[in-house]
Amino acid sequence: MNRKQFEKEQERIGKFIRKIRKQKGLTQAEFAKQLGTAQSAVARMEKGGQNFSTQELIRIGNVLDHQLIKLHREERDDFIIHGGQKLSGSITTNTSKNGAMGLMHAALLNKGVTTLHGIPRIQEVFRIIEIFQSIGVKVEWIKDHSIQITPPKRYKFENINKRSARRVRSFMMSIGALIHHLKSFEIPTAGGCKMGERTIAAHRHGIEALGVSITTKNSGYLVERKKLKPAEIVMYEASDTATENILIAAAGVPGKTVIHFAQQNYMVQDVAFYLQKLGVKIEGIGSLKLTVHGKKNINVDVEHHNSEDPIESMMFIASAIATDSELTIKRCPIDFLKLELLKLEKMGVKIKKSKVYKSKNKKTELVDVTIQESNNLKALGDKIHAQPYPGINTDNLPFFVPVALKAKGTTLIHDWMWENRAIYFTELNRLGASVRLADPHRVYIEGGEKMSAGELVCPPALRPSTMLLVTMLGIEGRSILRNVYSIKRGYENIVERLNSIGANIEVVKEI
Repeated sequence: MNRKQFEKEQERIGKFIRKIRKQKGLTQAEFAKQLGTAQSAVARMEKGGQNFSTQELIRIGNVLDHQLIKLHREERDDFIIHGGQKLSGSITTNTSKNGAMGLMHAALLNKGVTTLHGIPRIQEVFRIIEIFQSIGVKVEWIKDHSIQITPPKRYKFENINKRSARRVRSFMMSIGALIHHLKSFEIPTAGGCKMGERTIAAHRHGIEALGVSITTKNSGYLVERKKLKPAEIVMYEASDTATENILIAAAGVPGKTVIHFAQQNYMVQDVAFYLQKLGVKIEGIGSLKLTVHGKKNINVDVEHHNSEDPIESMMFIASAIATDSELTIKRCPIDFLKLELLKLEKMGVKIKKSKVYKSKNKKTELVDVTIQESNNLKALGDKIHAQPYPGINTDNLPFFVPVALKAKGTTLIHDWMWENRAIYFTELNRLGASVRLADPHRVYIEGGEKMSAGELVCPPALRPSTMLLVTMLGIEGRSILRNVYSIKRGYENIVERLNSIGANIEVVKEI
């Protein structure tokens, strides 16, 4: 590398650090204080005027909670996307990340051996396995996508892998099961996607009604079991994970617990189907009112199949539309995509659906969806917004962004649930899009703007990061998407699978 190339690389690293600092909401002065240096040094660093050593990059990354240098094979990849390629053929929807999270945590309630099929090999699953193993749970991959979970006689919570626990918010769902095995324990502060304030109020109010105390501490949440009792619970807010957590907790409390305004989403139903196999009677699955007849000391050797992921189906549907391609997406869980498909049809997308057939769990209804044509799209006259099931899934909302970019007219996308996620949509303006931020929840998208290939950094959120990838697939030329850990957290072999249907994506490993 000659001097000019070296200076250009230092400038690129500096810009990348500035980008992540701003995403974290830190001023230069605040960042300098946490680094133990002067603000002038940070300014010089971000302008590319500093030679970075490996140790300095590791230290900066630790402060930003963002890995800047590649030390482990799985942690730090970038994607080079050669956009404008037509997709074709068919792709099969994988089983769901969110379903896997709920089922794995529900398995902790069982004192017997649980075998779960259809568990994706993704970063979030790996983190949960690391946490489980650190507290004494035996977890084995017995097939490519099947795991066996064997609980310990005594949980060793003092050995918990705090680093992994802080990286995935889903570990909050362990509370519902662990209150039946431990009198007290502490859950490290939750991580996962950064999209604004994500409180635990819905978890806390529901689980405390069963006879548990949850205290917020600087280091996490102290959970203390008192006398467990069934309860009449009203959900504090619409929350899939809180509904699952409370459902798991109630399943181990003898007597009748009623959960009002329960979420009905696919992952909640998956957990309910599993708990039924443990002998727990549950009435109202798929409705707003769940009645749980709990049992004590559940000890059953059981097998269960995770269901398909409607969010992955939607990602492939959006990819077909973004690239003007005809593509068949197999095994789509239709009950959790009906409104999304209707909206797309009203925008002008031509869609064909197969007859309904069942998933391996014998409960979830599937169809094959073929995107036949997506030219001459028009914006809807009303806003596109997420709602609790059966509304548009909040995780599917970002995938309407690349569709809106193709639709003639102005599309209003209202992301009311997360106060910061819509801001990530404006990253596409760097590629020539017209995405106007009305407030932290709403964006106006002008369709039909000519977009150009470019370079973006993934935000620290799974679905917006994947939305950027989908959009880049439809832009002619060479684009770079950096720091794709957020995508790998939720999608297995995403590059190989997209390339198998005609995309051209390279994986590069660099700073």
